[in-house]
Amino acid sequence: MKRTTKSGLVILVSLVLLAFGAVVAVFFSSWVQFFIGHEIVLRDGSRTFKWWQQPPVKPVIKIYIYNVTNADEFLIDGAKPIVQELGPYVYRQEWEKVNVSFHDNMTVTFQQRKVFYFDAEASAGDEEDMVVVPNIPMLSATSQSKHAARFLRLAMASIMDILKIKPFVEVSVSQLLWGYEDPLLKLAKDVVSKDHKLPYEEFGLFYGKNGTSNDIMTIFTGKGDITRYGLVDRWNGKTHLPHWKSDSCNRLNGSDGSIFPPNITPNTTLYVWDKDMCRLLPLKFQKEVVTNGDVLGYRFSPADNVFGDPEHNSENECFCPNGPPCAPNGLFNVSACQYDSPVMLSFPHFYNADPALLNMVDGISPPEKEKHQLFIDVQPQMGTTLRATARVQINLAVSQVMDIKQVATFPDIVFPILWFEDVISGLPSEVTDLLHLATNAPGVAKSALSYGLFIIGGVLLVISVFCLIRNSNRQETLTLESSTHYVNKPANPRPPRNLIPPFPTNGTTKKEPIDVLNPGFVADGNDMS
Repeated sequence: MKRTTKSGLVILVSLVLLAFGAVVAVFFSSWVQFFIGHEIVLRDGSRTFKWWQQPPVKPVIKIYIYNVTNADEFLIDGAKPIVQELGPYVYRQEWEKVNVSFHDNMTVTFQQRKVFYFDAEASAGDEEDMVVVPNIPMLSATSQSKHAARFLRLAMASIMDILKIKPFVEVSVSQLLWGYEDPLLKLAKDVVSKDHKLPYEEFGLFYGKNGTSNDIMTIFTGKGDITRYGLVDRWNGKTHLPHWKSDSCNRLNGSDGSIFPPNITPNTTLYVWDKDMCRLLPLKFQKEVVTNGDVLGYRFSPADNVFGDPEHNSENECFCPNGPPCAPNGLFNVSACQYDSPVMLSFPHFYNADPALLNMVDGISPPEKEKHQLFIDVQPQMGTTLRATARVQINLAVSQVMDIKQVATFPDIVFPILWFEDVISGLPSEVTDLLHLATNAPGVAKSALSYGLFIIGGVLLVISVFCLIRNSNRQETLTLESSTHYVNKPANPRPPRNLIPPFPTNGTTKKEPIDVLNPGFVADGNDMS
């Protein structure tokens, strides 16, 4: 009985172990996801917050400038523009989020600080190299005046004559990037009312970006809803842009590219928000990659038609508020958020754009995916950016304006100005080691724990059942032996022989003397006397 009780107890324990193993196999991943979601939430003082505020990376930006080598021939003879790609001009960067404030609605507000340092050793030229490029302030003004009254265009031509403004300028690389004094901007500063003044006094393609940005960004910390972790809530107090036709195109709720909501799959679409692009940039899964520290990542890139015209991408129709005509296929018109300057963005060398754009100028090699594609590598479980290369080309769409003699010979053309790649080559070992542990250890622990519980529970169950069966067989054997003992006895057993005959029960039998009945009791004659 005791053995049966013990076996039953072992069976109960083994079943509990098997059940717990099944629970681990089914729910362990959910527990890990919950734990990761709890740990990565942005909290003041946490390790995640420290890395988010001061990223432990070494960003580098490489800039390539299209130097126009036949500006006079283009203006006078109408020759096809020839450009020479110069660079890279390399700048190291330091990133930090400053003026950080947490709010009760699970958001955090900050300003981005970026400091650029020219890296002469890694560069193919010097910051003081002189380049000839289209005069962007002037050509922006002439393009905007195309539909203005004729007397305004004539007046603009006269002003440009007086100020000796030409369609092309020769400036240093440093001036083109970080700013130089432009006579038209200086004139606008004195003439235009305060409400319509431009927010800068010099012109430079990266003007105002070296230092702390004036823009105030608010993002979700992930607390309370991990699916919104790192997504933009507000930009300068706005939840939507005012530029485009629909709310879906004006929305801002994407990532800044550093962190994304966790649990990313190949079916996920990542959205990156950048104020200079004036829109969310959707990124699609491309392939699995292995990054520093053998950390597995998912590579995401824009779809081939992300800058497609409405004919090639119907979702972009809302980005064409004044069309048709819209921007050529492969270009994105950002003039709406660049003070109506006819700036067009594309990928370098007009990658994934209309081939006619590449043929408008000579000197640009055909695009190559490996050299000119934008991509971000993301750790899928935690949503951390492992590696990224943002590649963008800045172009100027120039229109012919007959009443302004300085550009009267200009054809309608898209001039490439420069392209750059903003590179984060990888994370330091202290981060990748932690990511490697956080992403691989749970899988090993799940397998070890679930298989261990299954094996232990299974072995105990088999042993206990075997013992029960053996005990049952033994009991049955004993029962059979006992039954056989009783079954083999005679049906009418022989009565035992009486050693002493019974006394007669009636008077017909002669009573014998005792000595006859038992000779052992015959006494000696002398004794009897």
